[in-house]
Amino acid sequence: MADSAAATANQTDEVNRDKFESGPLSLLTKACEENSQVLINCRNNRKILARVKAFDRHLNMVLENVRELWTEVPKGGSSKKPVNKDRFVSKMFLRGDSVIMVLRNPKAKQQ
Repeated sequence: MADSAAATANQTDEVNRDKFESGPLSLLTKACEENSQVLINCRNNRKILARVKAFDRHLNMVLENVRELWTEVPKGGSSKKPVNKDRFVSKMFLRGDSVIMVLRNPKAKQQ
């Protein structure tokens, strides 16, 4: 009985490993292994450029060297132009339900 439970657990681990190595989460797996940058589009209409240190299947992520980018529209008067803003955060935990899309940073490979 214990042997079959252990075998089932091993099969489950194998399936999960396959999902992380060849499925949609493979991009994050490669980014972790290669310490490369990713661009994350969030639900609050902000973009995050960072290095992924860890993640899980819910897309919760531990990020390093984070650059958060957003655009603010000044209140009052239509003559004012939108202003691009950014900030740097050294380490961040990002909850997965706020993630819309994750992209590799193509410019990081050229440098």
